[in-house]
Amino acid sequence: MDCMTDRDVQKYMEDGYVVLDGLLTSQECDELRQRMAEIVDRMDVPEHCRITFSTYHDEQLKKQGNADYFITSGDKIRFFFEKGAFDEKGEFMVPKRRSLNKVGHALHAYEPLYKKVTHSPKIQGIAKKLGLVSPVILQSMFIFKQPGIGGEVMPHQDATFLYTEPLGRVMGLWIALEDATVNNGCLWFIPGSHNSGISRRMVRTPKGTFPLTDFTGREQTYDDEKFVAAPVKKGGVVLIHGEVVHRSAENTSEDSRHVYTFHLMESQDTCWSPDNWLQPTEELPFPSLYTK
Repeated sequence: MDCMTDRDVQKYMEDGYVVLDGLLTSQECDELRQRMAEIVDRMDVPEHCRITFSTYHDEQLKKQGNADYFITSGDKIRFFFEKGAFDEKGEFMVPKRRSLNKVGHALHAYEPLYKKVTHSPKIQGIAKKLGLVSPVILQSMFIFKQPGIGGEVMPHQDATFLYTEPLGRVMGLWIALEDATVNNGCLWFIPGSHNSGISRRMVRTPKGTFPLTDFTGREQTYDDEKFVAAPVKKGGVVLIHGEVVHRSAENTSEDSRHVYTFHLMESQDTCWSPDNWLQPTEELPFPSLYTK
């Protein structure tokens, strides 16, 4: 079940990312997408998403609701919408299935199909090939990148949001459930940028204050010419080092770009920052990737 070669490992170490083909079959991809469609059809829209802005107080309530909903989503399956999904009355302006930006952050724990993929022999084989001893699963997401409205994701490093001491212990796995192309918003990377550390962090603010998270450090600017596109065929996976700089453009095409993605952390001799927005809970400690 090994789908990663020594050459792939070398590229990951040198560039901070690598594309691997054939992790999932086309049927497996379709099953994950179909299951997500069922989840979306049954979803209850969070009340804060329907708040209309008639006063400054209403706007603050909505912002507070969004923040609470996000920061407590690590052990739940929650829904995050595209801008402009609702009208001033809180009703959908687009079809329900076209309204979502992502669903997260515990699909790997509560949805059997997603759990099966996350713990699959191929995924475990990749982790072992990279020498991970005690990897745990931090979070998982289904990202829609809706046709025509899927927004740009600005250049960033995952370790800004998922910080460890020492650094270099987090890896993202980004599985294309449809072809990810330059036209529909594939990932772009700055090869080798994982060797330069991070310049800022998103941290929790003291209890009782708002906003609930804030950034420390400084935001970097990057030369567009340094970015290299990483298109992926349906069923392929991109391994993403926690410190490599990456982004994705808007989806201006007529095709969606559905992705299942999750993050691993090597837990051996690693300290997970208590300042990170994402924290393990009694209900859901970070589960081990390896199954007996």
